[in-house]
Amino acid sequence: MPPEKTDSAPRIWDLPAAFVLLTRLPVPALPEHAFAHPARAVWAYPVVGLALALVLCAAGAFCAALGISPAVTAGLMLAGLILLTGAMHEDGLADTADGLWGGRDRARRLEIMKDSRIGAYGVLALIIALGLRWMTWTEASWTAIVVALALSRAMMPTLMLALPHARATGLSHSVGTPPLGAVVAALMIGIVVAFVLAGWSGLIALAVAGAVTALIGRVAHNKISGQTGDILGATQICTEVAILIVLIP
Repeated sequence: MPPEKTDSAPRIWDLPAAFVLLTRLPVPALPEHAFAHPARAVWAYPVVGLALALVLCAAGAFCAALGISPAVTAGLMLAGLILLTGAMHEDGLADTADGLWGGRDRARRLEIMKDSRIGAYGVLALIIALGLRWMTWTEASWTAIVVALALSRAMMPTLMLALPHARATGLSHSVGTPPLGAVVAALMIGIVVAFVLAGWSGLIALAVAGAVTALIGRVAHNKISGQTGDILGATQICTEVAILIVLIP
């Protein structure tokens, strides 16, 4: 699918449309045309991450004020994030691990990724990812968490543009290939958030997140000849962890 062309539909609807796609947050009823160009709304993905981070950090600050330990606070914040996003990125990580490493050829890998059941690779990927996130969230500052949630979601549009769709169905295919301008806007928002909140360390985190994204893209290209919604979800989780590791003092 070629990149979506710019059109005159009001861009004000891109932001709530992105929230509907990426979260379970209550959003007022939107007109049908708000979802007519979902690929164009990718510029708002880091804004969604920023909003999620602010909600979670506020909850974390409340827990800290009650004297709850940092480890328990981090666990509660992660649980909140999973509820607010419907575990969509975690599901993508598990399916990606099962499919890319559990199948012997492209067709079988895509079949496994579409299967709702979870295998050993998926379970292990979730355990490792949740363990690393819990540890990094326990040690990270509030600003680092904000950067990680916003910047990791700015990485997904780059793969959506760089790689073709691996299948003719699925969430990523239904969204479509985003226009270059929307992808650049997402990256710029992520970069601004990273630099304003973390300074030069934020730019280092950006470079690391870009490298992780490129690696995932390379593996996906070699194994399934493209990207899917599961690949994008795995990208968000992996880059989030990488960013937090870089930003932990």
